[in-house]
Amino acid sequence: MIILGLESSCDETAAAVVEDNNVLSNIVSSQLLHQEYGGVVPEFASREHMKNINFVMQEALQNSGIGFSELDGIAATRGPGLMGSLLVGLSFAKGLAISGKKPLLGVNHIEGHIMANFLDHGDIEYPFLCLLVSGGHTMIIEVFSHGEYKVIGQSVDDAAGEAFDKGGKILHLTYPAGPIIDKIARKGDKKFHHFPRAEVKNREYDFSFSGLKTSLYYLVKNKGRKWAEKNMNDICAAYQEAIVDALKIKFFKTAHESKVNRLVLAGGVAANSRLREVFQREADKAGYQIFFPSLEYCTDNAAMIARAGLEELKKDNYADMSLQAVPNLKL
Repeated sequence: MIILGLESSCDETAAAVVEDNNVLSNIVSSQLLHQEYGGVVPEFASREHMKNINFVMQEALQNSGIGFSELDGIAATRGPGLMGSLLVGLSFAKGLAISGKKPLLGVNHIEGHIMANFLDHGDIEYPFLCLLVSGGHTMIIEVFSHGEYKVIGQSVDDAAGEAFDKGGKILHLTYPAGPIIDKIARKGDKKFHHFPRAEVKNREYDFSFSGLKTSLYYLVKNKGRKWAEKNMNDICAAYQEAIVDALKIKFFKTAHESKVNRLVLAGGVAANSRLREVFQREADKAGYQIFFPSLEYCTDNAAMIARAGLEELKKDNYADMSLQAVPNLKL
């Protein structure tokens, strides 16, 4: 079965063609204009999606070698995300479905991130434990099958990716700051400064990163901007280590207690080199299988949306034209 996937939940306009677990094309247009503002401006994001989505879709079809008539379905993100951005992709998908008489498949963006691992690793055996770490979500999810989940823990404030980006803003780094901190941290000392690993009262599996961001803010404020610039490598290494360590502690505690020996990572922060190193080491030590998506499938992309749409198609779970975008859609 061949699916065209469309993704427009935030600031990437993406289209992909996927046949089963084989990615025939995967086109992503990133909106660099948001760097000037230090974060995503929703109105600008939706306008950029409107300008780019048709061109991105056409390129995805051309690169795949698949004609529109050969598609078995059109999958689009319906949430969570920015309302204006979601509406562009979903409305475009509806138009394609109507004009081509193709099934419309609504996809939960979070499910898409989980299913991204299937593009690299084939059909991973259920059940497995997933750590979803992105700019908008930090969640520990037990996955029993596609559509059957148990959320065990999540962030009560900032997501891990948000902690990277807000930390980068404090340090005057370019948005998005996660990849920049990852690169700078490789030259630094992880033990340079001990940042807090917060515990959430009466919620042992949940995360909190707002205190970490505040700790960095006051460190830079008290020591001064020149001091921060001089010690940037070490600050980034220590700050990143605090995020990775907090994720490791909660996730592997859950794995030990749930007795699930297959672990999956998903989301943009899963591309972080230090996180991959630490998690691989911990998994090897405990005898767990651990799966990481390719770097191109960590950040928002349409191949993961197409792969999740394939599962909806298998179940004949078609959407109609009343399908709505839901910015706060839950798993």
